[in-house]
Amino acid sequence: MEIHISDTADVDERSSIDARTSVWHLAQIRENAVIGSDCIIGRGAYVGPSVVIGNNVKIQNYALVYDPAEIADGVFIGPAAVLTNDVYPRSVDTEGQLKDSKDWKPLGVQVREGASIGARAVVLAGTEIGAWSLVGAGSVVIRDVPDYALVAGNPARQIGWVGRAGVRLVDEEGIWVCPSSREQYSERNGKLTLRKD
Repeated sequence: MEIHISDTADVDERSSIDARTSVWHLAQIRENAVIGSDCIIGRGAYVGPSVVIGNNVKIQNYALVYDPAEIADGVFIGPAAVLTNDVYPRSVDTEGQLKDSKDWKPLGVQVREGASIGARAVVLAGTEIGAWSLVGAGSVVIRDVPDYALVAGNPARQIGWVGRAGVRLVDEEGIWVCPSSREQYSERNGKLTLRKD
């Protein structure tokens, strides 16, 4: 039930970290961040103030998660991925004065259960990444990603579907099938759902 925090990590005492979570070398966890159990926060990763992270989440080396992001259970955030929080980024206001926290309102990214964000992807503020979706490495996400969608590119566009195993689905007579798990999915009106029958 122990928590592992590297001696070189910077973890604010006002943050909350649950059982069996590891925070590695040079990672920074800011005030009021909440991190669930069985998580891995990689080397040099940044978790902003009041960010909420579920259970069984992997945030890889040098990934940046800015507040007020919400990360659901089972999410993977790849190395050097960035979840932004400023829709209209400026260092100074119209008078040329340096902006501070009261001069703008952060807008967080929402990442739903089981989703994966590839290495060096950038997700713009206010975007929702759907459950079990997969964002390709190096993508720039500027709009919401549907559940189970496979998106890639700059700007990211949907190029297929993935199942819960993370493998691209294949169309077998109108039913989407995972070649790995053999789970089946139905598509209706541009949305995919796991078949229960």
